[in-house]
Amino acid sequence: MLMSTINAEKTKNFLLEKHLIAPDKLAEIEAKSAETGKSWEEFFVQEKIFSSSEFNRIKSEVFKVPAASLEELSVDESTLNILTAKVAQNYQMLIFARQGQTIKVGMVNPGDFKAHEAIDFLATQNGLEPTYYSISLADFNLLFGQYNAFKKEIGSALESAKVKFAQKEDLLREQEGTAGEFEQVIKSAPVAKIVSVIVKHAIEGGASDIHIEPSHEEGRVRYRVDGALHSSLALPSYLYSAVISRIKVLANMRLDETRLPQDGRIRVELGDHEVDLRVSVLPTLNQEKVVMRVLDTSAGVPTLAELGFSDYHIGLIEKNIKRPFGLFLLTGPTGSGKTTTLYSILNILNSEQQNITTLEDPIEYYIDGVNQSQINPDIGFTFASGLRAILRQDPNIIMVGEIRDNETVELVIHAALTGHLVFSTLHTNNAWGAIPRLIDMKAEPFLLSSTLNLVMAQRLVRKICPNCLEETNIGAKTRDKIDKELKKMPPIFLEQLKGKTKFYRGAGCPQCHNSGYSGRTVVGEIFELTPELKDLLARDFTIAEVEVELKKQNFLSLMQDAIIKALKGITSVDEILRVSQEQ
Repeated sequence: MLMSTINAEKTKNFLLEKHLIAPDKLAEIEAKSAETGKSWEEFFVQEKIFSSSEFNRIKSEVFKVPAASLEELSVDESTLNILTAKVAQNYQMLIFARQGQTIKVGMVNPGDFKAHEAIDFLATQNGLEPTYYSISLADFNLLFGQYNAFKKEIGSALESAKVKFAQKEDLLREQEGTAGEFEQVIKSAPVAKIVSVIVKHAIEGGASDIHIEPSHEEGRVRYRVDGALHSSLALPSYLYSAVISRIKVLANMRLDETRLPQDGRIRVELGDHEVDLRVSVLPTLNQEKVVMRVLDTSAGVPTLAELGFSDYHIGLIEKNIKRPFGLFLLTGPTGSGKTTTLYSILNILNSEQQNITTLEDPIEYYIDGVNQSQINPDIGFTFASGLRAILRQDPNIIMVGEIRDNETVELVIHAALTGHLVFSTLHTNNAWGAIPRLIDMKAEPFLLSSTLNLVMAQRLVRKICPNCLEETNIGAKTRDKIDKELKKMPPIFLEQLKGKTKFYRGAGCPQCHNSGYSGRTVVGEIFELTPELKDLLARDFTIAEVEVELKKQNFLSLMQDAIIKALKGITSVDEILRVSQEQ
């Protein structure tokens, strides 16, 4: 990596002032560097003008940072991976030590201000305090090799498994032979190592889901990061069944059952993190497929603001959850973050004075002080039967994971009518869609008007990577579509957008793996059941009447909320269009 002009000049002046190199030799090195793209350091060491450690001490003096020697240093994987391999390679820097929140950053080019910016951003995001050191290129290359630990670990495990199990292909594929033989296969070191590395790599890479899928010739492992799936690994056919069986053993599932779906849970400890894996096994044409949802329980439940809700929406939510009874409904498709939002709300309400009881399928986060119950339809413990039991447990607040049938609707409404604050979710395209859906599930409109307090819908959109955010132009058709939505937007929100007319995108950088996105945020729409809406609900009504009432309470649609976030540089126009297509 070539030095910037300013840094090269500083280094050049220092070398000449101290008479450490002849001017003509330095000019020769400078020319070779410009021609080949190699750094000065490579030529200095190659031509034995300076050793790696000598030139590192020179850089230390030039840029006024301490020099560090990383020779024979083994860095903890979790520390090294605070910085992604791509960012480390791009800026030729890495994190080689951590104590509490203080990290030590080694830089081949300690004067590179862009590298400093990248670390400062990372430190701010994660509450870290960086200290900088100059390191040699040789030490960097040596330590950078540790980033390939995943490929090396998987590679050695696969090689070992190939030798050990190639002859047992029939056993692995058809699960023939004695129970003892097969048990030895799935407990074998290579198989256990492969599963362990797959899970560890997913957690360290910030994946929300792990997919292990069969095909005719081999299996594949894919990770879902920020809502998008990425292939990571191919599994040889002779190992696929053993890997699936190993996961089933860890999740306490039946090994001999391959015809029916199964669900389980695995708890993993990674450093100071405790992570739960929610495991689902599904029979497919040739083999079973596994999907594991990654739930970082040590991270705690995020707040509504951390999830991305606007101050206006948070105000509406907090106002309605203070009511002593009634029904609070949250809608959206699978994977839109509904359960996490409900956990955030329960965390606000959680106190010694409240008896909060939940029915979930499955329990995703554990909250101290909340009585959480996992339903089990196989033994008749459903949302409906569980809700009957909860009502005999003297609850103040009830959370029902999902309204799935007419019986649950009836019981939820009954609970809300009898003095309980009830939270639940429903699958509909938008917030108002919850009303006709509940009526379709045999809920009486006049009872809904008496119990519903608030209905909200949400989606998750990807956030633009702040490291490579740049202004972008959008097409005329898209601009017209957005302008129409802006004209319909309540004035209270248009005030926030004064002077904001530009849209942005992520250009792609090592920090976001060239995707242009980093993380996700919520877009939502919320309406309260005001007395006027309750009156409409209790009689025959038209959509036009509903729209008039929603306008009075400054109702903001999902698309409009996404447009606000796009104009603020949080998300992109592509994500706006995706949200609008889902409605």
